[in-house]
Amino acid sequence: MDGQLKATGAAAYAGDHHVERLAYGYLLTSTIGRGTITAMDTGAAERAPGVLAVYTPFNPLKLFRYAKEENAELTPPLQDTGVRYYGQAIGLVVAETFEQARDAAALIQTQYATEPVRASFEDGIPGATPPPSGSPTTDVLAPGVGSIDEALAASEVRITATYTAPCNSHAAMEPHPTTASWNGDHLTVHTATQGAMLAVARLSETLGIDAAKIHVINPHVGGGFGNKWGMWAHTPLTAAAARALGRPVKTILTREQTFTVVGHRPESSQTVSLGATEDGVLTAVKHDGISSKSASNNFFESVANLTMSLYGSANLHTGRKVVTLDVPVTTIMRAPGEANGSFALESAMDELAEKLGIDPLELRRRNDSPVVPSSKLPWSSKHLDECYRLGAEEFGWSRRDPRPGAVLDGDWRVGLGVATATYGASRGQASVKVRLAADGTATVSGTGADLGTGQSTVWALLAAGSLGIPVRRVRAELGDSASPVAANAGGSGSTSTNGPAVQLAADAAKTEMVRVAVTDERSPFHGKEARFENGRLVAGSLTMPFGDLLSRLDVPGVEATATSPRNQDRTRGFRSFGVHFCEVRVNRWTGEPRISRWLTVADAGRIVSPDTARSQIIGGVVMGIGHALLEDTRIEPATGRFANANLADYLVPVNADIPHIGVRFLDHPDTALSPLGARGIGEFGIVGAAGAVANAVRNATGRRVRDLPITLDKLL
Repeated sequence: MDGQLKATGAAAYAGDHHVERLAYGYLLTSTIGRGTITAMDTGAAERAPGVLAVYTPFNPLKLFRYAKEENAELTPPLQDTGVRYYGQAIGLVVAETFEQARDAAALIQTQYATEPVRASFEDGIPGATPPPSGSPTTDVLAPGVGSIDEALAASEVRITATYTAPCNSHAAMEPHPTTASWNGDHLTVHTATQGAMLAVARLSETLGIDAAKIHVINPHVGGGFGNKWGMWAHTPLTAAAARALGRPVKTILTREQTFTVVGHRPESSQTVSLGATEDGVLTAVKHDGISSKSASNNFFESVANLTMSLYGSANLHTGRKVVTLDVPVTTIMRAPGEANGSFALESAMDELAEKLGIDPLELRRRNDSPVVPSSKLPWSSKHLDECYRLGAEEFGWSRRDPRPGAVLDGDWRVGLGVATATYGASRGQASVKVRLAADGTATVSGTGADLGTGQSTVWALLAAGSLGIPVRRVRAELGDSASPVAANAGGSGSTSTNGPAVQLAADAAKTEMVRVAVTDERSPFHGKEARFENGRLVAGSLTMPFGDLLSRLDVPGVEATATSPRNQDRTRGFRSFGVHFCEVRVNRWTGEPRISRWLTVADAGRIVSPDTARSQIIGGVVMGIGHALLEDTRIEPATGRFANANLADYLVPVNADIPHIGVRFLDHPDTALSPLGARGIGEFGIVGAAGAVANAVRNATGRRVRDLPITLDKLL
């Protein structure tokens, strides 16, 4: 529904918003990894053309500490002189133009007292500690089994391997913007956020004002992937500066700042041990994960948790530890935990299959669990075996040669890989409003966010279907905190949570339209038994489009708001399932790996919008390919500096890296989750993708690469 707006440039993002007397902010960031600011000479900057104010820890904007926030820094910006990582916000320059603010920031001289930096994840692994919250281990053991190691020792076949992944950056196309303006003590903010109410709550907390006085507007988001969930330094600083100066202020992060100010996926090291019978039935799964964690916040990524939800085994163990580093904050990134966790688990499954001499797809089939492996609860709906079967047939899996390096096509070695994809499904509480207008159109509105995911299209489709009108006559309005409170965009829960609310609101609007029709004395339906059907009021042979009736009654519109409740079912497990099939070609002379074919088959409940759902899967797979082959944030151990904090040196996939990606949906509605039957898919596509690539590379070359990314130097 928003395709034309985006293709023509008419879609207004937060950074596009302009108001009268707008000033511009520019963040100043630290150039050491740890220490204390001893002095800042801001005189030249303050005298520079157009400069309105320079804020530093020595001239701070007052901000309050976040009481509940775990993704952002524990200490709000500019509230002390401590430096906790390279690239930390240590100042804000506000000027009449962006260029004046940027140039003035370059004039500031900062002096530091430096301290030794802890920036090497590898060096910190021997001293890894339990996570800041939650249990460091989870064990599910068969009766009479004393420990997971005992179960492994009793297994007929065993494998153990360690897998590592570097930290990844979100690299969203839209840099993080915030425009803030005050009207008395009321604040209006245009900012990129994955939930307008997230921004309201956190601005209220850090600014110390009533949430009812904050209006956040955010109709379009240019990608988020998790790092537009938290509250980052530029947003409260911009709002506080606008209040102090008495005029609107806009701050947009530079590309380099989006690598440091707004968080990243942690590094990880995982050791997986699998025990099985000789015919390939898992008897023990031990998965210990260590993740990096920033000293500046409490977020940590539990990479081993996937083991408790995927393959059946009588004995399961997950371990969790962290290595605390002086680096920018770690935060959620598409499929946090599962993306890295699946690389290790899916690679280990292939290593076990090879040792057993069993086809890797067959090994997965043999261990496909009809119940949640950890709790033994039944799944609400699961058709993974159908995904395996349909995908194998379409991809031609039976033609795979199990001998590594056996297939050559000219200068290229060809290999096939497979991996299971899965992600949790949920349904929270959401409220949505539907308004029927006298011009025959309908508007569906709520505080949800569309990060390019197609959420606005889903809302329009569902409302149109419930009202029985063409979808072109429905407008979706998202990202406004003045609207009913819908679900934020995260955890693959937007459609499964907001979709039922849209349907309920549309039904409520129809009911209200009928009430008006039969109670208004000017209405031809007055006193009759009327119903709403396919966009029209109907009573016997009398029929009239709702827009015509509203016009006749001189009523601009009727509206209704409805709330869909949270799913409270604790007797079943809810997940989406599927499978990735991947063909890789590796140049026999240069070691260059290329993806040549891809197919994903997904069991994700009802598919409301096939086009945008397919795009979501493709987006996840593309990120997974980048995760597997390209993306690697290089941290300088001595300084903690991100050496490749730009899109020239931090490599993400481009069109030339990606083949046609086939996507197939089973479309089995999960009515146990909601009457709509839709489950989440936003994060599903990346889970298992890196594992599929690694397994295909092994089949092509005979090399098992356990350290991401799989670059050509590892294949020579």
